[in-house]
Amino acid sequence: MTTEPDDVMRRIFGVVKPLIGVVHLLALPGSSSFNRELGMAPIVAAARQDSEILLEAGVDGLMFCNEGDLPYRVDVGTEQATALAAVVGELRPLMTRPFGVDLLWDPLATLAVGKAVGASFVREVFVGVYESDMGQLRPDPGAAFSYRHTIGADDMAIFTNLTPEFASPLGTRTVGDRAQGAHFFGCTAALISGPRAGQAFRFSDLEDAKAAVPAMPVLANTGVRHDTAERILEVADGAIVGTSLKVDGLTANRIDPDRARRMVRHAANAREHHLARVAIAETP
Repeated sequence: MTTEPDDVMRRIFGVVKPLIGVVHLLALPGSSSFNRELGMAPIVAAARQDSEILLEAGVDGLMFCNEGDLPYRVDVGTEQATALAAVVGELRPLMTRPFGVDLLWDPLATLAVGKAVGASFVREVFVGVYESDMGQLRPDPGAAFSYRHTIGADDMAIFTNLTPEFASPLGTRTVGDRAQGAHFFGCTAALISGPRAGQAFRFSDLEDAKAAVPAMPVLANTGVRHDTAERILEVADGAIVGTSLKVDGLTANRIDPDRARRMVRHAANAREHHLARVAIAETP
């Protein structure tokens, strides 16, 4: 019998165990890292290049993120949100796969941009309270879900990060507790991350979240490498990968076509093994 997480991933991406490639945008207007002399043109060009490489490599989905907006903010400006929407809008004709957006670290702005560009899903922190390098993260899931409904985006999936990068949870609630809360509130999927982009997460966090919410997809969100991808995807219901696909495996670099193709093959192997196990389990 197929699992509920498999059904959810198929509904969004058309496959189980999807590999979602991340397009890290250069710094946008409103960020102190934005290059005012060069303007928007190089941002669009770099995002277009990465998107084309990822799609050609065969990823199952894309996610656009304002990774270059250092240092990050918990309430992004209107100019950053509109710039991200403008970049994704320029690339929309390329999109042959489902795509999502994440505007670090602002859930409401992420939802607004996601709706504006026709995203299938959004990624942000929607549950929990965290102390972080950006200040305190205090998402309000009630407000976020009400806002999603108000803007007519109820069909846009919500992926919530249970172990945000650059942050630690406040209080005594475990990863499993937060996973159950996310599922109860209606989040579509939960994400497990390491301490920062490109760094591995605690495998026990992934296992705990999966055990706590068997009906909800739990995806690996950072630190998935070529030598660990298949092992991770034995447990995780999908993977969001950025840094490992970059030239020399460095977050600040652009996508490396060979690294992207190799990661797609690892994800395909994991998917085949999973489907074989499901077929055996379903055999009378």
